[in-house]
Amino acid sequence: MSMKFSVILPNGATNELAGIKDPVEAYETMTRTAQIAEGAGFDALWVSDVLWPGDFSGRDASQEFLFECWSTMAALARDTSHARIGQIVTSNVFRHPALLAKMASTIDVMSHGRLTLGIGSGSPAIASQARAYGYDYADVPVRSRQLREAIQIILAMWTQEEATFEGKFYSVQGAINQPKGVQRPHIPLLIAGNGEQVTLKLVAQYGNACNIHGNPATLKNKFAVLKEHCETVGRDYQSIHRTSGSYCILEETDEQALAKAPESVQTVFGNAALIGSPATIRERIAAYEDAGVQELLLRFPGTGQQDAIRRFAEEFIG
Repeated sequence: MSMKFSVILPNGATNELAGIKDPVEAYETMTRTAQIAEGAGFDALWVSDVLWPGDFSGRDASQEFLFECWSTMAALARDTSHARIGQIVTSNVFRHPALLAKMASTIDVMSHGRLTLGIGSGSPAIASQARAYGYDYADVPVRSRQLREAIQIILAMWTQEEATFEGKFYSVQGAINQPKGVQRPHIPLLIAGNGEQVTLKLVAQYGNACNIHGNPATLKNKFAVLKEHCETVGRDYQSIHRTSGSYCILEETDEQALAKAPESVQTVFGNAALIGSPATIRERIAAYEDAGVQELLLRFPGTGQQDAIRRFAEEFIG
């Protein structure tokens, strides 16, 4: 099986840390999960970029613990040794792109060249959070144009001695960023989103990787659109690393696994989730792979997550 598998860490984004009352214990739970996943052979460790917890239905879980994405990145750079680290995904509305590029460059050095910068325009799930923290949250067309400008600034900060850009939403004038990171020609840029007319065009033009959500049939269609955009701009489609996400509950039988699946997970992922017996999950992995996915980013249940990660690795990574 050529599919790569990664873990979305429990930083609290989907309420995985609920019930832990000591913030230090909650943080160490997340870090230990990262180290277990790395040791088990998972390819990468991803962290959600939200400001307080919620569930898959979009309902807020309010007062439970949530560890901020980019400060967590810095810690992971030193608490792990060889797995790649990244965000799934940075919400562009939360940070100015020039500063974000500088943060990423620093963490790439801290991790000895293991960082991927994942970015998106900011999903509706974070709208209330952005406004509560005092950030503007515009409509989709505006956020898409903001993302285009942000990507251009980030790449300029990584490749030019002094970055200059004048846009409608952002501008930088002779911005210096040293060191620029370890990886060459620059830190890989993952662009997330399903939009065919804007986001997938940005992937074709600028992205080293993409993250698209959906069942295998949806993903196959989206990848076909991406391939067309690549042909239009003269880009090698195969040079773009294609990722998607799923939720995983592995049990001896499908019935046992489904009994543990939150209703919101089944609503969002449906039959595409990796929920079931080893045989069922193997079939679903094969369907993702057939659709063109090269890496699956997996969320595991908060309770017993570490054991679930070990078991999945024994079954599917070896």
